[in-house]
Amino acid sequence: MENLKTLGRVSAHLISNLYEENKSIFKIADVRRISNKSHNEATDLLSELVKRGIITRLKAGKFLIIPQELGIAKKYIGNWFVTGREVVNSQDYYVAFFSAMHYWGMLTQPLIKIFIATSKRQTVPRELKDKLIFVFLKGKYIWGIGEEWVTKTEKIRISDLEKTIIDALAHPRYCGGITEIAKGIWIVKDKIDYGKLGDYIVKYNKNVVAKRLGYILDILKIKESTLISKLKKYVRNRYDLFDPTLPEKRVNKNDWRLIDNIGQEQILDLVWH
Repeated sequence: MENLKTLGRVSAHLISNLYEENKSIFKIADVRRISNKSHNEATDLLSELVKRGIITRLKAGKFLIIPQELGIAKKYIGNWFVTGREVVNSQDYYVAFFSAMHYWGMLTQPLIKIFIATSKRQTVPRELKDKLIFVFLKGKYIWGIGEEWVTKTEKIRISDLEKTIIDALAHPRYCGGITEIAKGIWIVKDKIDYGKLGDYIVKYNKNVVAKRLGYILDILKIKESTLISKLKKYVRNRYDLFDPTLPEKRVNKNDWRLIDNIGQEQILDLVWH
């Protein structure tokens, strides 16, 4: 807090009170209440603090205090998960896809974007255009969600491990493709509730999702006979692409009526290494 001494009296009073109220993310209304200023005076003050790198704008009317130890860091967005929660314009949301995979330990890569699934369409604020991706899902797919602590004081809504796997197989483009998903499944194979995963397959009721999961389990030699039997029921006459993010080509044959455009060897090479 020593750096507050370099602020003017009004600015230091504002930042100190926001810290005391545990409001690292705050709104214009908070500034007006604490500083007893008009709307225009509050926005002028905030614009000055943004220019000085004391705070950063998350979206119109919502701001984040930059920790003093970081100095001037205008690209700072705080905790990725909390920021996503604060920016989305709906309570019907959850952290999903690549971001959920990261949270559940399915990735060996750093988190570089935050993916938010929501049933309400909205535009990413320009301040976060290279860091935040909103994915619109119909309300019937908004389930399998829990609340998880991501800081000592903040919770977010996030897909549970099994729903994260379902979502990934349904939308590989938001998760780095099938090879990344297969590797993630292997990493957490001992943490998966396979009974719940089977129930989720039935609830989601998409043949291609069941087939992709079944084929991955076969490739990885994960022997879950009850689940495999359930997945086999979703094999129909139609052929689907194993990885829709890659060009169509047939590398390996399989019993899942999937056009394997990756190859088992490539998946196993990535998993083992």
